[in-house]
Amino acid sequence: MDVKKWYLSKTVWGALLAVAAPLLQLGGIYIDDGTQNELAASITTIAGAAGGLLALFGRISAKSSLSR
Repeated sequence: MDVKKWYLSKTVWGALLAVAAPLLQLGGIYIDDGTQNELAASITTIAGAAGGLLALFGRISAKSSLSR
């Protein structure tokens, strides 16, 4: 079974957006299903890129070197 971080899951973001959409609708902001799916995909892409940048920054700023 493949394991990934929760914030890289489109299912998690889709569920969060499904919960947020009706709440936003109460405030007059409507998000249709297609837009919710696009937002979930975009968020997971951004989260993946941010994770990669954080890993790279961590390696560059590390005080010890890697062993072979």
